[in-house]
Amino acid sequence: MSEIIDGRKRNCAEEKPSLWKALMNKRMLICIFNGFTAGLPLYFLAQLIPAWLRSENVDLKTIGFFGLVLLPFSFKYLWAPFLDRYVPPFLGRRRGWMMVSQIGLLLFMVTLAVLNPQEDIQIILYVGLAIGFFSATQDIVLDAYRRELLPDNELGLGSSFYANAYRVAGFIPGGLGLILSDYMPWSMVFIVVSLFMFVGIIHTFVISEVATEVPPPKSLQEAVVEPFKEFFLRDGFKTGLLILLFIFFYKFGDTVATALITPFYLDVGFSKTIIGTVAKVVGLWSMLLGGFVGGLLMYRMGINKALWVFGVVQVMSIFGFALLSEVGPNVWVLGGVVAFEYLGVGLGSAALMAFIAKSTNKKFTGTQLALLSSLFAIPKSFSGILAGVLVEGIKEKDGLFFTLLGNVSGIGYTHFFFVCAVLAIPGMILLIWVAPWNADENTGDQNSATIEEGA
Repeated sequence: MSEIIDGRKRNCAEEKPSLWKALMNKRMLICIFNGFTAGLPLYFLAQLIPAWLRSENVDLKTIGFFGLVLLPFSFKYLWAPFLDRYVPPFLGRRRGWMMVSQIGLLLFMVTLAVLNPQEDIQIILYVGLAIGFFSATQDIVLDAYRRELLPDNELGLGSSFYANAYRVAGFIPGGLGLILSDYMPWSMVFIVVSLFMFVGIIHTFVISEVATEVPPPKSLQEAVVEPFKEFFLRDGFKTGLLILLFIFFYKFGDTVATALITPFYLDVGFSKTIIGTVAKVVGLWSMLLGGFVGGLLMYRMGINKALWVFGVVQVMSIFGFALLSEVGPNVWVLGGVVAFEYLGVGLGSAALMAFIAKSTNKKFTGTQLALLSSLFAIPKSFSGILAGVLVEGIKEKDGLFFTLLGNVSGIGYTHFFFVCAVLAIPGMILLIWVAPWNADENTGDQNSATIEEGA
């Protein structure tokens, strides 16, 4: 229920539905499946491919350079207006683009099964970029679908479920894939992991389009200009800029810290099987528990307070990697570090996703969510290069890196993680302005569309 205040629709004060009712509705199940489908290709790029390259004796800086395959996530706002404006001739505006992106992902992921890092390194980069493009495209549509699906009071809970499923998907390429690589050729590993995309394809057929009163933009120009204009005029340019800076920096530290996390585990001395079992299984249960509790906390305390609490946990989890670097290949320490890391990073991601969704207008969900989540993704594109240079340094044998930067001494893994903790501080400071602890989150809604309850 909503009312017009100063030309905007704002929610009337009303009690939240019971927590049990919120947990058990169909919208949460949809968020879980969509989260899994979105996470699979990203972790395919971020975990499986780096492990494959490292096991084939590719150096860390080259692996870090492959972080560029995540660039599409940083620029997806460029084609998001196209997805908002045009409706495919099948399945509807959101589901149609879901299907297109998911089929493209399946085809390019399977393509890696026929490539060799020693002979086809450039082709692998291009295929990785294609996977990144279709994955970013899928994210645009899934984010828009989730924003249109969830009432505002369910954004925190739904985003938590989505984020948890997103990270659960990482155990397919980062857990199952690594274990299988010890027992079968990498070509078969890529085929097995790629087939999990059928989870998303089938789910897209099963769900329905969200009933909404907001029509697609009437022109491509309207789809491009209005979302940016509305965002910066809504509360002023300064507020809009602070929101953008916050989204960029909130997870900057842990993004750099985990950019080369699988090669880090290998360099510490763990086998791929241990990484795929101990690290991933422990991380799975920690993440599920933490994500479930985090979703409940966001539902009760609100998104602003959650950003503060989860942000502190997120920063503290980085120090666990420094501890593991000093201790060495101790399985118990690995399990504890991974458990805390998945707890902290998972909670921080869920809270940030909810904040991003709350900061958009339902008339421009695809483009505004793409803009805001692109800022969240920018550090992922260059964090691998930054991490590789900081850890290993640059020597004359490094070719282009040496030409551009000269000789640079590496600081090693332990000091690298301390630097990452410092990089996390600006995002926490910006919370003072964009998400004050005592702000009343129920006084209004930034979104000018009526809440849709169904799907």
